[in-house]
Amino acid sequence: MNERVVGWCRGQGLEVTRARAYRKNDQAWVEQKNGAIVRRLVGYGRFEGLESVQMLTKLYRASRLHTNLVQPSFKLRSKTRVGAQVVKQYHPPVPPAHRVLLHEAVSGEAKHTLQGQLAAADPVLLFAEIRAAQADLGRRVDRRGLDGSISEQGQVPAAVLTPKDLDGKGEQRAIHRHAYNRRKPVLKQPRMLDKYEAQIRQWLAVQPGITAVDVLQRLLDIAPAGTFASKHLRTVQRALEIWRAEAVRQWIDQCRWGVDSLDFPVQEAIQAPGNIPS
Repeated sequence: MNERVVGWCRGQGLEVTRARAYRKNDQAWVEQKNGAIVRRLVGYGRFEGLESVQMLTKLYRASRLHTNLVQPSFKLRSKTRVGAQVVKQYHPPVPPAHRVLLHEAVSGEAKHTLQGQLAAADPVLLFAEIRAAQADLGRRVDRRGLDGSISEQGQVPAAVLTPKDLDGKGEQRAIHRHAYNRRKPVLKQPRMLDKYEAQIRQWLAVQPGITAVDVLQRLLDIAPAGTFASKHLRTVQRALEIWRAEAVRQWIDQCRWGVDSLDFPVQEAIQAPGNIPS
């Protein structure tokens, strides 16, 4: 790409530099475009071989048409500084091709060619072509090091796109970084109520409407000194909410499937004031 750009600029009599004069930090803006456009479109994988080059060419061709012919973009109209505040005004968002058609310096032949491209462009097909090329590149990255070929099924591996990855994150493509999976097990820390869970459940079975304040007071009476304090009231409340919610689910299963195992009377716990499970 650099050789083509340098050759074209020299043919046009333009000076090619890495940055503007006395602007030594311009390289950061160049690298920003590399991340904002190339990496977001292609991903972070490394591609090798002529087949990958052909697929990248197909991806860039479809992306170029989709961006220039279909996708609207803003264009800065004016920028005014008012004290420390910069006020910017933009033109209405339109695709770049529409701005080219309205520009007076563009020749009629070029506008006619562009109008033909606009008439033949289908946004749905272009978008589908982009996604198909990205999926193919993602499969190449996943299978690199195994056999270097593409699976015959033509589907993205299950390890790339999972329902967990898609939950609340929008569209996750195979070209993006894979989610980090922790292999070392996380040790479960003991909770302060684990030793007294059976006793608290027994209290709930006898008195379903018992409050968290009463439970904490009973724990203060039976536990060693210093084990519980008034600041642990919220901890007891959370535990009671979880156990009551479990009992409600068991009660629903009993009504639906005939399950008989219940920890304590649920209806009385629900009807008790201030004890509605979340």
